[in-house]
Amino acid sequence: MITGALREFVGSARFAQALTLLAVGFAFSTHAVRSLIGWPGLLAALAGLLALAGVSLVARWRAVEWYGILPITILVFVGWCAASVLWSNAPGTAATRVLYLVAFAFLGLYVALMRDTIQIVRAFGDVMRVLLGTSIALEVLSGVLLDLPIAFLGIQGDLAKLGPIQGLFGSRNLLGFVALIALLTFIVEWRTHIVPLGRSIGSAVLASLCIALSGSPTAWSALGASLVAIAALYGLRRAAPASRWRWQLALLMVGLLALITAWILRVRIIELLDARAEFDVRLDVWRELSRYLSFNPLQGWGWVGTWPDAAPYTWIALATGRPHSSALSAYIDAYFQVGVIGAFAFIALVGVALVRAWLLASSRRSVVYVWPALMLVAIAVTSFAESFALVEGGWMLLVVCAVKAARDMSWRDALAAGRPPVPAVERMGDG
Repeated sequence: MITGALREFVGSARFAQALTLLAVGFAFSTHAVRSLIGWPGLLAALAGLLALAGVSLVARWRAVEWYGILPITILVFVGWCAASVLWSNAPGTAATRVLYLVAFAFLGLYVALMRDTIQIVRAFGDVMRVLLGTSIALEVLSGVLLDLPIAFLGIQGDLAKLGPIQGLFGSRNLLGFVALIALLTFIVEWRTHIVPLGRSIGSAVLASLCIALSGSPTAWSALGASLVAIAALYGLRRAAPASRWRWQLALLMVGLLALITAWILRVRIIELLDARAEFDVRLDVWRELSRYLSFNPLQGWGWVGTWPDAAPYTWIALATGRPHSSALSAYIDAYFQVGVIGAFAFIALVGVALVRAWLLASSRRSVVYVWPALMLVAIAVTSFAESFALVEGGWMLLVVCAVKAARDMSWRDALAAGRPPVPAVERMGDG
């Protein structure tokens, strides 16, 4: 009887809902968790979440459609990262870091399998409200009430100077990224009416305030791209189905032209964003990386995720005059760590997921399908200047969006049936 009751509890929709909130909250607050209880505490919390997710999956085994649950692009990228252990300078470290990557991928898979898209949006919205609200409260405490930095969290206490602020995330760029995905989530919440209007407006104001106070040029660039994506999807969703493909092609051409123009005017754009200092830092890192890439261009130096305090990463820190936790670009980071093959695998993962999500968002009636597309646009643009999509919360979000898009528009199912892929009707879950 006890076993049956326990199985019913861990297999319930409320348990999955609570565990989803914990997983999302944990993935995006790892910096704060590490600062409070260190790496041992963070790994223990991660192990506990993985155990609970595994038990929940077993309890709901029959309710899950296991065929085609993972896009091939995720399997290829993670598999190549795992294979890089074989040629890594520090195979023990690489193996541990691959397991860390797989752990957050598993949490993302759990969220995507157990919750419908609208439930995922609601979960992300609830978590982001708490994280951003806490961040602003701590910045007020540090910068206004105490006028002292909170060193162990990385909060510098510059709120009275109107930023930049870091909140719970340790850096202004990560705060800007989290605030951006929060703002896009709140917009989808507002359009789908899943929260009261007052809460939607207040949440959007909070996220916008965090973006502004973070002073992150990366966040501003990704916000601009996201607003363009919102406008494009708004028009596509109202176009006649017969002519929609023509508009898609026109948008693709305009997008390519915009990228070429942005590259030509990159210096002027950097000056307008007041990002010259940040760009110079990235340029120094990328220039130094290019020296070591020539040794292992095909397979890279081995997967490590966040850069460890070991060679060749310490050599790069010495050459640039400051330590770095990443290559400051997910695409370049993937190239450096897992070579040309790994970089192409990561680009394919982001690109295929974005195409699938975009087609779903432009053709499905429910506004909730816009959310994965907007998340992937934010990830794709941010990844040019940050490596958030390769670790922890950013990686988990990428997995969630890729899995949801693949399950609603499966190329494997379409090829097996001998027809072009079309959006599938999403099965609404319980709870």
